[in-house]
Amino acid sequence: MALADAIPESMLPYPPVYKDKKFVVLSDWDGTITTQDSNDYMTDNLGFGKDKRRAGNLEILAGRQTFRDGFREMLESIVANGYTLDACKEELRKNIKLDSGFKDFHAWCRAHDVPVVIVSSGMAPVIRAVLGNLVGDSIANSIDIIANDVEEREDGTWAIKFRHPSSGFGHDKSRAILPYKDLESPPLLFFFGDGVSGAFFASPSLQISAFTQLCTGTDMSAARHADVLFVKQKGDGENDLAVYCTREGIPHIIFSDFSEALGVVKSVVSGEKTAREVLAKGRC
Repeated sequence: MALADAIPESMLPYPPVYKDKKFVVLSDWDGTITTQDSNDYMTDNLGFGKDKRRAGNLEILAGRQTFRDGFREMLESIVANGYTLDACKEELRKNIKLDSGFKDFHAWCRAHDVPVVIVSSGMAPVIRAVLGNLVGDSIANSIDIIANDVEEREDGTWAIKFRHPSSGFGHDKSRAILPYKDLESPPLLFFFGDGVSGAFFASPSLQISAFTQLCTGTDMSAARHADVLFVKQKGDGENDLAVYCTREGIPHIIFSDFSEALGVVKSVVSGEKTAREVLAKGRC
């Protein structure tokens, strides 16, 4: 069975599915709710550095290494340099910033009974520590996080605990969305993502089939199952998820921050516009 076709077994529990809601927001964390990728930041500044990380990205895309194994090596380089999990959390609290519109976006969703769920390839304890620092613990604790976990050892070292260790992706994000599609009356699903590293497009000789296989377990996997897909436009102009969706004919909306997206979500939730109508526009 091909990697993209296998249904991986989860080694970690999922939060309950929101069966009685009309709308649900699912969002990537790194580079979507935050302004930069926290794992890349740690690797570049605490681990083996940016050049080796980007070289590893190309190995993954070329099919010579899985995303899971490449990500594990990134994190192992941080541990090898002597950084405890607590030290990493503190470094990220100091340096990772929140999308300028997310607080208001989440407040509106909460007030209008629209759950917000974070679906990430990162590590839940790290995400929650940073999120609590950015929005406060009470709000952070009210947001479900579907991600990988962390195993801490007595000697102070730590390692990632993958949600789907049998998968080459470590965490197949589509498995967080598909249960909603199986409901008798499924909610309308908004999904927010930014895709994979722009370094994957550094070499024009890389095969698109390899890119598609890699993306099956990332935001691109989730993109196929969302009712309204928002794709974040990065400050550097790179937009991997938008390129993928255009190639695959997946309708999507480009947004720069959550304040832009809020108006679109409001119009759909209120019934002013349909999902098809907002997707047809293509931008916030």
